[in-house]
Amino acid sequence: MNPPNKLEAIVLVGGRGTRLRPLTVTVPKPMLPTAGVPFLAHLFARARAAGVTRIVLATCYRSETFEESFGDGAGLGLELEYVREDEPLGTGGGIRNAASWLRSGPDEPVLVLNGDILSGHDLGAQLALHLSSDADVTLHLTEVPEPGRFGCVPTEPSGRVAAFLEKTQRPVTNRINAGCYIFRRSVLSEIPAGRAVSAERETFPALIERGARLMAYADDAYWLDVGTPSTFVRGSCDLVLGCLESPALPGRPGEALLLPGSSVAPDAVVCGGSAVGQGSVVGPGARVEGSVVFDDVEVGPGARVRGSALARGARVGDETVLDGAVVGEGSVIGPGNELRHGARVWPDVTLPAGAIRFSSDL
Repeated sequence: MNPPNKLEAIVLVGGRGTRLRPLTVTVPKPMLPTAGVPFLAHLFARARAAGVTRIVLATCYRSETFEESFGDGAGLGLELEYVREDEPLGTGGGIRNAASWLRSGPDEPVLVLNGDILSGHDLGAQLALHLSSDADVTLHLTEVPEPGRFGCVPTEPSGRVAAFLEKTQRPVTNRINAGCYIFRRSVLSEIPAGRAVSAERETFPALIERGARLMAYADDAYWLDVGTPSTFVRGSCDLVLGCLESPALPGRPGEALLLPGSSVAPDAVVCGGSAVGQGSVVGPGARVEGSVVFDDVEVGPGARVRGSALARGARVGDETVLDGAVVGEGSVIGPGNELRHGARVWPDVTLPAGAIRFSSDL
């Protein structure tokens, strides 16, 4: 079977992003600024490069945000449709709900992407395997050192998927579900409609049990689940540094990405793949290393920011130290504070000068 002239995709963006709070209190996680643009912009660019022409977004949490940002997709060279879930339907339920908006024929391939996975794998090669093996579903697999945290996927020598073991305590392989699938369009109708369904715990095991042909596309390309503050920051920095190429990167790869309207003092240092958003200011003698600075943020003179995320409108006082911290939208960190090791400051919180040496939740 030849690749379709117009390849469709479903992108799952309905999650609340609870692991990323407080960054996601007001913004859904696929819309967080990642290397200067919303995370979804990188995913869209990769999908388009692989031949995708039309994408159906399965939305739920703050669903209006997506259409407000991307519109009909014409500016991206795509056709975008938005399907809203009144109640969260899970991965399988979200796929099934969005499938009714597809135009593909019953035997044509449909790409399904998770909206919180940063990957450099070859989508074209995965599609080629799917078509050449006449698969019902083709799953992208990657290897990780701690497979028990993910869906473990053992395979046969032929590459056929033998089982799907979601977050098992005794994984039989370090190959895991990497969150990118290609379905035969007709197979999507087998997912129950109108209720929450887990693709990982229900859909894939049921397909295997009935004898459907599930194939594995396994590789060692760049892959990262950006669902936590630390991995979100790392993913953004990797894109800025060029560890993973993205056509959506608004600039050349390098030590820093300074968006238009940002200001960095001559003796300040911005490095390690940091992105500094529009209207943000990095003051004299400050150092921002391996961090994500959203729009309209102020980093005061002599401050040290490392491995941290500062949401829109945050203020960081003089000589403050942030190391692995997350500062919510509109919060003010007074001079001389020190927040380390996963400290999270919730939106619109004000910390007086020198009040904190370490905290995990403020």
